[in-house]
Amino acid sequence: MNSAKQPIHKLLTPKAVALGANARDAEEAIHLAGELLVASGNAEEAYVEAMVDAYHSLGPYMVIAPGLAMPHARPSGFVAHPCISLLTLANPVAFGHPTNDPVSVVIALGGTTNEGHLELLQALSSIFVIPDLVRRLHDAQSYEDVLEILKEGE
Repeated sequence: MNSAKQPIHKLLTPKAVALGANARDAEEAIHLAGELLVASGNAEEAYVEAMVDAYHSLGPYMVIAPGLAMPHARPSGFVAHPCISLLTLANPVAFGHPTNDPVSVVIALGGTTNEGHLELLQALSSIFVIPDLVRRLHDAQSYEDVLEILKEGE
């Protein structure tokens, strides 16, 4: 079974979650979320830089809903397994999106193939149609809280 087809909550490990982090700007928020992918053993530092580069070259395309950014880069050899990280920000930051700023929840994702990457994006995006999900994730107090909230949307 392709890892990207697993329930989202099963891809999210405790090392890949940080709650109440501080970031000065969008670039730092992306970097912090990417470092969680590295800490979980699923991505290399070069992938984090690729996510930051994508933000600089493509703009705030990754801000997909009010308060929610999903930074990612093209699948590459820098990602060992499909993975996600979740970062909540103590103080939301602007990414430059005209309607969905400021961002308080950052979910970084890494795919190993184009197909798996798209499946992961679609699975994550489908969860966020639930009202108040971003606010509830932002207010989560523990890794277990985050898992319970994500399970509701799967």
